Amino acid sequence: MYRASDRVDNEAWIELLEEACASLDLAEETRSTAVDLFLSRAPDDDRGKRVAAAASLYAAGLIRGEERSQSAVADAMDVSRLSVQKRWKPILEDAGFSPPSW
Repeated sequence: MYRASDRVDNEAWIELLEEACASLDLAEETRSTAVDLFLSRAPDDDRGKRVAAAASLYAAGLIRGEERSQSAVADAMDVSRLSVQKRWKPILEDAGFSPPSW
């Protein structure tokens, strides 16, 4: 869970996340889930926020059935694919989902 002030404090990151969702042609429900996942786990350090947002976006796509490849998400968020690969499973687990075993 997150506080309302977290949304204000992370406004620039949310905007970046929403732009990436738009470039990947994701539905509003997936965008909203991505933002919620990000705000629930947003690190205090700005260095990690871009990667956390990218991993949240990937996880949201899985949750909402709008999967995009890790590479596509990484490109849209300007991070490495490896960064997404290493961080999406804990986000999914924290949200109460079991990650796929592929």
